[in-house]
Amino acid sequence: MQTSALPDLAHTDSTTLHWLATAAAMAAVVAAAGLLQPDTAASASTTPHRTAVQHGTAPMAPPDPARAAFPLKCGDTGNTVAKEAPGDLDGDGRPETVAVVHCAAGLGTPPSGVYVLTQESGAAPRIVATLVDPAQKMSVGDFTVREGIVSATLLGYSSSSVPSCCPDKQEKVTWQWQNGAFVRNSLSDDSDGSAGGNA
Repeated sequence: MQTSALPDLAHTDSTTLHWLATAAAMAAVVAAAGLLQPDTAASASTTPHRTAVQHGTAPMAPPDPARAAFPLKCGDTGNTVAKEAPGDLDGDGRPETVAVVHCAAGLGTPPSGVYVLTQESGAAPRIVATLVDPAQKMSVGDFTVREGIVSATLLGYSSSSVPSCCPDKQEKVTWQWQNGAFVRNSLSDDSDGSAGGNA
């Protein structure tokens, strides 16, 4: 068997300098490992925020009626959003806004329209249903949106001779999204149908 001309490194004598260098290297490795470990407290506090952002748990803002175009013919006076209320009417997790809108008139009681608005991300709000058409010549008293149900008191006139300042008819109604349309229910005697539309 031929022997190696190189010395057998396994049996060479270790010097003090060698041991000091090895100890220093090991200490550096341990210190570096400690620096790379995550801070437990920081991880605990930031993880929920990171999860919330990733899963999009921040609530969506309801459509703003001030940015919507309503089909009222008001001439130069423009229109007024008299009342508004948000709510998830169709159960899809995105809020709609119900807006009561009429022409900005200085005298009398202008007829109101009641509209349901929805909004896609980055787009302007759009009307998806008309619950009360201004052509019906009604105004709106009490008005709420709660648990997916729109409730309102509609004020109207028994004849054209009744002054516009003083409606003499009143009807309490609700609308609820059912089978692809807003179904109207009357809580008084003057019931008249339902309003369609896609939310």
